[in-house]
Amino acid sequence: MAIKLDKTDAVIVGTGWAGGIAAAELTKQGYKVVALERGEDISSEDFIGSKDELKYEVRHDLYQDRTKETITTRNTTDEDAKPLRDQPTDTNGDGTGGTSTHWAGWTFRFLPFDFEIRSKIEEKYGEDRIPEDMSIQDWGIIYDELEPYYDKFEKTAGISGEENPLGPERSDDYPNPPMKETPSIRMFKEAAEALGYHPYRTPSANMSQQYENPDGETINACVYCSFCEMYGCDFGAKADPIVTVLKTAKKTDNFEIRNHAYVTRVLHDDDKASGVLYVDTQTGEEYEQPADIVVVAAYTYGNTRLMLLSEIGEPYNPETGEGIIGKNITAHYGNLLFTGVDGFFEDKKFNSFAGTGALGATLDDYNGHQIDNNETDFLHGFQLNISQGGAEPISNNPVPKDTPSWGKEFKENSLYYTNRHLGVGSMEACLPREHNFMDLDPRYNDIFGDPLLRLTVKFTDQERNLAKYKIEKAKEIMEEMGADIVEAPEITDETEFNQDSIHSHTTGGVIMGDSPETSAVNNYSQMWEKENLFVVGGSSFPHIGAYNPTGTIGALAYRATEGMVEYLEGDGGLLIEPKEEDKA
Repeated sequence: MAIKLDKTDAVIVGTGWAGGIAAAELTKQGYKVVALERGEDISSEDFIGSKDELKYEVRHDLYQDRTKETITTRNTTDEDAKPLRDQPTDTNGDGTGGTSTHWAGWTFRFLPFDFEIRSKIEEKYGEDRIPEDMSIQDWGIIYDELEPYYDKFEKTAGISGEENPLGPERSDDYPNPPMKETPSIRMFKEAAEALGYHPYRTPSANMSQQYENPDGETINACVYCSFCEMYGCDFGAKADPIVTVLKTAKKTDNFEIRNHAYVTRVLHDDDKASGVLYVDTQTGEEYEQPADIVVVAAYTYGNTRLMLLSEIGEPYNPETGEGIIGKNITAHYGNLLFTGVDGFFEDKKFNSFAGTGALGATLDDYNGHQIDNNETDFLHGFQLNISQGGAEPISNNPVPKDTPSWGKEFKENSLYYTNRHLGVGSMEACLPREHNFMDLDPRYNDIFGDPLLRLTVKFTDQERNLAKYKIEKAKEIMEEMGADIVEAPEITDETEFNQDSIHSHTTGGVIMGDSPETSAVNNYSQMWEKENLFVVGGSSFPHIGAYNPTGTIGALAYRATEGMVEYLEGDGGLLIEPKEEDKA
């Protein structure tokens, strides 16, 4: 039987950016907060001198432990799903700070187009342009409403950047200037400008200079050591929850993190949550933590699975279209939507081994409303970029495709091209389909006997046509940059979702909207069904735009926390009245 603990004001599941922001803002207001983190205790000191590529890049030391819990995948409801055991692009982590501890730091704002996607597409192209089974919907919030929260997150995280010439209006500049410009970034920008594009420096959570954020936390200047994505920063030069929001929460004496706390259920009755049930994975003891509000911030898979296990909300049924929980899964699928082209140069050399997570440049000329979908066989679009994240020696050995995989020629080409390679990358928007969803797998369980989360995803021509188009545009830029050999991945009509597709930029499942008929949460991330339950993170995205999701997660987390405070200070109830009109 579970040991019942003393009640607290708020219990938070997960300590990444979403949970960390909630912890900081609630504790600053004087509320007592308990955060439950399934992984181990991690601090910045753990990373001092730990530039260990084998440990972090190859063996994924900061990733989720899949011996305790994983996901299963399949293409259609007629198939049995298979468990995911290892996939490098699925970087979901555990431990203090979650995935945000080893993220790269790319920090974009979604376009205004994204938040009103159904309305904007219908307005520009007509209702018939949207495929019948494409379940896109407006988010229930517009960019102008979210802009102040973007600004707040960027100042907390000290984002280094410059204004996107095609981007939406900003109320203020980035708090820090952009990162340094390297020769390869300069080549990309010059080539893009020669082709008529509008490149700008990628917004980065790596610091271009030492910075003190509004909470008084200092983040050091980046030294471009290249050990950034998949690593914790031993210089304290990358904004993550450990050096910012969790540190702020700890200063208040109102905050407690419990590590090795594996949450199995959200407890509830009638229209409210009463707390959570969790297991201490070191002792096996089960605990009940009561709270006035419950905040679930365990990213897409964790949030969706916890709602399904706790029987909160109606599970989505792809046959009838009814239900919300598990609906609208979208992602930057690794084998299709997150691909780019390689360029090899005979007469130029580059120091790609220096860098940092978000060092690079991006262009948005084919993103969202910038592209005319009257002239394409897909909707929405993509961004193109160059990134100099730092090419660590074990995991990087670029050679042209026709190079043998062993022997004398392989060795010669490895040595010759090691400093003669660049890549033009991309990221596409992904739009939801009715046949893609998440539910509980009836066959596979976690270590506690609970069903794993199952992903059912099948690509359509929308994703494949978009990928083929953007590869051609990326090739044009690489050719303009002067590469002697340009190589691109082969995207065919048979390219299909598989376990190589799984990516940590997966969203949906507990989606946001303006009515309970089309969404699980309102734009404060408050569950329509349980007024004191807030589900925060990528799970609330009705679709994913062509950008990394963290900036939008941070902005939505600040808005959600504002709602939590309003709820705690008020008389309860929903913070927003649902609209009767169904926009889906």
